[in-house]
Amino acid sequence: MRSMSEEIFDIVDDQDRVIGQVPRSEVHRRKMLHRAVSIFVFDSRGRLLLQLRSAAKDEYPLCYTSSASGHVSAGESYDETAPRELEEELGLTTPVERLVKFPAGPETANEFTVLYRTITDTPPKFDPDEIAGGAFYELDEIDPWIEREPERFSPPFRICFRWYQQWLKDKSFRSELT
Repeated sequence: MRSMSEEIFDIVDDQDRVIGQVPRSEVHRRKMLHRAVSIFVFDSRGRLLLQLRSAAKDEYPLCYTSSASGHVSAGESYDETAPRELEEELGLTTPVERLVKFPAGPETANEFTVLYRTITDTPPKFDPDEIAGGAFYELDEIDPWIEREPERFSPPFRICFRWYQQWLKDKSFRSELT
């Protein structure tokens, strides 16, 4: 029997269309496709806040990951979930910018994931149930760290971070052309 407080997620098909609602534990146990958000929080110096996941997390415990992230609850949209997760996990209420959507697959923990970003110098207030700690890092510190110790980072974060790094390079290249 599941607990009264267990989250219910929309499960989706391979086109991200809702096909039902299932309890969180069953979604993960059966590796069903579902939805998530990931938020990169930057400070005004351009440093990225990395979160160290709690030891109690059912997936990727004690791994570094995005500043904030979470599942989209049943009936909720990506754009509703991102600010909610940012406030729940970090106590931050800054506006978020939607960047990209990743397809669901094994490397994204079977989650369609939308990546957002925000910039703030407000100190985060880590939710101790979710987060063991965290700190801001220069982007060029993170790359070699992932190369040395990829297992210290959640696979979904590595995908988001690689995409973000390429996006910044492409954006810089485009601006050089104009």
